[in-house]
Amino acid sequence: MSRTATYHTTVNWKEAHWGHIVMGNGPQMDFSAPPDAQGHPGVFTPEDAFVAAANTCIMMMFIWAVERFKLKLISYECRAEGTKLIELDRTEIFTHLRLWPQIRVAAGSENPATVEGRVRRALQAAQKYSLVANSVKAEVIVEPTIEIVSDETAETVRESIVERPSF
Repeated sequence: MSRTATYHTTVNWKEAHWGHIVMGNGPQMDFSAPPDAQGHPGVFTPEDAFVAAANTCIMMMFIWAVERFKLKLISYECRAEGTKLIELDRTEIFTHLRLWPQIRVAAGSENPATVEGRVRRALQAAQKYSLVANSVKAEVIVEPTIEIVSDETAETVRESIVERPSF
């Protein structure tokens, strides 16, 4: 049987080209249009939110898939880019969302090629089950860099990640 879930946000106009958003899960922040649309630099924009929604959703679904595929994930970092088309009448649409995940996984005692195949299947599952990726018109393109490392290398990498300063 199908189920539904509902998510909420509330936006308020502050002044000029400024708004404030409160998300149903708690976070809140000011936002504006991007500078090329009479907005302000250095602030959250709807375009940022759109690209971030796809990037974060695919990452969370990848984590879900990693657990199910029993992969030893060491690190995941993904840069994403949204390409928008601006028509002559100034209507706009995102045509592409491109993601470049950099994934590092430990091979353990398994053949690295076998592990890489499971990582690729986990990425495919992440894209397939991503609510946001499934809800947009734009083409979603995932171009991963996958590194399969030994358990010894994995431990060294984990230690360096733990020692990384947080910002």
